[in-house]
Amino acid sequence: MATRQILAELAEQCASRLDCQLAVESQGGVEAAKSVRAGERFDLVFLADDALASLESDGYLLSGSRRPLMRSEVVLAVAAGSSKPIINSEAALKSAVCAAESIGYSTGPSGSALLVLFERWGLSAELKPRLVLAPAGVPVGQLVAEGRAAIGFQQRSEFLGQPGLTVVGPLPESAAIETIFSGALGCGHSDDARLAKAQQILDFIASVQSASVMHAHGMSPVTPSFH
Repeated sequence: MATRQILAELAEQCASRLDCQLAVESQGGVEAAKSVRAGERFDLVFLADDALASLESDGYLLSGSRRPLMRSEVVLAVAAGSSKPIINSEAALKSAVCAAESIGYSTGPSGSALLVLFERWGLSAELKPRLVLAPAGVPVGQLVAEGRAAIGFQQRSEFLGQPGLTVVGPLPESAAIETIFSGALGCGHSDDARLAKAQQILDFIASVQSASVMHAHGMSPVTPSFH
């Protein structure tokens, strides 16, 4: 879901620049991986890099086609009008988390990394009753804006454009959470021409021409290359 706006915009560019129509189906990362493993046919798959690596090693993607594309940072947000906690150091962030009545997080890679951070702090048991897991397909920002979570952690791209929110800022360097989103070719292409077109699309999304779209939606390219 974190990449849905970027991919939607780049799909429109594919129509004009590559003379092809790219239909994007956006799901939560867990659901998307399940769809691929269930045998649904996709020309291209975009997920967090570790999830794609797992699919590739298990034979669900074309071997060797995985390409790192976008770098995304996790940020903290509160409801608009709420006081903003200080998070300019790991100690300050830890204090802000301990003071929060409820903490929203996602089922995606940002949520998994957040739980690892809480475990490193030795706070897993203490914070567990206050954790609010966003249902699949529901952004953490919606939980925060509706008052179901006092603070929320998610990819910056998912908070952009969400009404009723204030993004406090990125996490301090020693506690930073970053996700690399990658793309890969699906298995079982019906013909060589379709496979070649899918590769052309992946090359375009990995190119420097896509960098401005990624920046506009709160991400940065992973060493874009010219094609």
